[in-house]
Amino acid sequence: MIYTLCFYLFAIITVLSAFMVISSRNPVHSVLYLILAFFNSAGLFVLLGAEFIAMIMVIVYVGAVAVLFMFVVMMLDIDFSELRRGFQKYLLIGGLIGLVLLAELALVGMGWGLGGPVTTDPATAIPALGTVTNTAALGSLLYTRYIFLFQMAGMILLVAMIGAIVLTHRKRPGVKKQNINKQVMRRRHEAYEIVKVKPGQGLG
Repeated sequence: MIYTLCFYLFAIITVLSAFMVISSRNPVHSVLYLILAFFNSAGLFVLLGAEFIAMIMVIVYVGAVAVLFMFVVMMLDIDFSELRRGFQKYLLIGGLIGLVLLAELALVGMGWGLGGPVTTDPATAIPALGTVTNTAALGSLLYTRYIFLFQMAGMILLVAMIGAIVLTHRKRPGVKKQNINKQVMRRRHEAYEIVKVKPGQGLG
């Protein structure tokens, strides 16, 4: 009974938060509602026994994506009124796409209700591993069966990161950059200049 109540609580808050994300006028409020939706989605994954995915939702999406987006929105001077001017232009197309998605969700719900329960056992992410946790099972698979693919994915991400750094720090004319080595190696006479001003005279 407690699991059912928790499921409906997390699900209702997630749906309401997602609706507030797209309906809120303030972009900062939208990001806060998005963080709330991520937390409640993580709660749903915990109820399903997928605690690893729940932690990924909290650490990656809340800790990186949502917070980074909030800082970008708060730091950049974005004219959101200018962005909303074309909203009515695409209102008809957006409404049609929304109706199609709503019809698909209704068909899925009807098929799920008419098809009956898939199994009478409670939902679990790793039914064949017994007492092994979800995180331990994923780690065992990644570092044994899929170790080469995992390392390959890490190398691809490393190359992409190095490429992004090289493209960002390339030398461009007219751009002033800080030279740490030159600042550290400078002498006293290069840092300041003593000027003796005679009484009644200004700087030349």
